[in-house]
Amino acid sequence: MIFSTLEHIITHISLSIVFILITIHLIIFLVDEIVKLSDSAERGMLATFFCITGLLATHWISSGHFPLSDLYESLIFLSWSFALIHIIPYFTKNTKFLSKITSPSAIFTQGFATSGFLTEIHKSSILVPALKSEWLIMHVSMMILGYAALLCGSLLSVALLVITFRNLFSKGNDFLKESFFFGENLFQNTSFISAKNYYRTQFIQQLDYWSYRVISLGFIFLTIGILSGAVWANEAWGSYWSWDPKETWAFITWIVFAIYLHTRTNRNLKGVNSAIVASIGFLIIWICYFGVNLVGTGLHSYGSFPSTSG
Repeated sequence: MIFSTLEHIITHISLSIVFILITIHLIIFLVDEIVKLSDSAERGMLATFFCITGLLATHWISSGHFPLSDLYESLIFLSWSFALIHIIPYFTKNTKFLSKITSPSAIFTQGFATSGFLTEIHKSSILVPALKSEWLIMHVSMMILGYAALLCGSLLSVALLVITFRNLFSKGNDFLKESFFFGENLFQNTSFISAKNYYRTQFIQQLDYWSYRVISLGFIFLTIGILSGAVWANEAWGSYWSWDPKETWAFITWIVFAIYLHTRTNRNLKGVNSAIVASIGFLIIWICYFGVNLVGTGLHSYGSFPSTSG
């Protein structure tokens, strides 16, 4: 009873912090010069991380099982995973653009999970027999950590594509304008345009580099999650693989990001081409993690919405 009350309090505290952070990020988006608000947002993300950690711990104690048995709990863990990834650039101070991805992801995931939309799932505390296994922690935690890392890496690739195509478009317009008005100084103006886009090019390379690193980490988690899930499936259902909708889409996700990693080995396919594959992977992950739950069929139907679960 005490831990249930404590969980309720922490849930409302984390939700309040999330709304405050959303407001701060909107203000920062409109007014870039407010440095103190940016620092407050970073501290708020740390507070959110510790709140989510406390929420998971108290829910674990109050429910008696590791908090990864349904959609609500997995969303909380996904938000915690985003916040955990956010902690790395916060302390290293050299990958601040990564925090621009992880921070909104953690905020909106946590906000959605604790907003009351999944209240019915949250109230459910009875585990189906298949979930009463030690493999629950290994399989689901690896899958969620993999999803979080792959989503962050994919969003970095999406940012790379947006900046790259905007750069090409603006560079073409600037070149035409400068050529039309100052034809006699074409070489000088071209050099000016190149210098103007030098920082943007370096930033694109950093996005590509960190996207590859984060996706590689997520791919390792995903692989461990699928393998441990196969062992767990054999223990629970007598078969390593059943082509369940969740299993099928997890396999498709694995294939897409395996293709991404393969394109990284080819110098001609690095950059934009690999980023396109990662962007496709971003959509596939959400279909695998969230879209399949809307159907509510298959062996993983316990992770579905209340209205669709059997």
